[in-house]
Amino acid sequence: MRKLVTAAFVSLDGIMQAPGAPQEDPTGGFTLGGWTVNYWDEPMGKFMDGIFDDPFALLLGRKTYEIFAAYWPFVGADDPIGKAFNAATKYVATTSKEPLTWENSFALRGDVAPEIARLKQEDGPDLLTQGSSGLLQTLLAHDLIDELRLLTFPLILGPGKRLFGNGARPEALKLTANSVSTTGVIMSVYERAGDVKTGSFGMTEPSEAEIARRERMKREG
Repeated sequence: MRKLVTAAFVSLDGIMQAPGAPQEDPTGGFTLGGWTVNYWDEPMGKFMDGIFDDPFALLLGRKTYEIFAAYWPFVGADDPIGKAFNAATKYVATTSKEPLTWENSFALRGDVAPEIARLKQEDGPDLLTQGSSGLLQTLLAHDLIDELRLLTFPLILGPGKRLFGNGARPEALKLTANSVSTTGVIMSVYERAGDVKTGSFGMTEPSEAEIARRERMKREG
């Protein structure tokens, strides 16, 4: 059995669209592509290297796959991440019939959630997502992500593709590692920690004003 690890760049308001370049993904009129570039430093490089230290297979949505396939095979044999990505098995969630030309690529078509659940049950390296905001919504809705490795940037980007969409299931997380770059990027690792546990700081016996407030909330929805 293997884990499914999601690694992502996100803004403070949860946007993960086009972190690397303006041309990466302008879908929906997004004009701020390349928002991570000016924050990079040595601690961030070490955090990213740690993500790729252990063997992994890539799990990608079609659009991210196409971005990667147009870049990583062409970076040169001396690039360590390019070397790892090119050698890794790549599973691609896609509805397209277009052939997957990047070496070691395999299409997942149709209802991908059970296919990914099956992959998790197999022996092999961990499954690692990069980008793939659309695929992540499926993974979150079906509770398939075991670990989140997030780099949260001190930016507000407004409209765009988000990491946590409306389909995300409520779930508690455990913070297992945390550090901050010299440029203010928070680098965190989270593992699943079961259901969300709720409580109350309210009075045991609510006041008349509180009872009235609750009734008003019910009426107003």
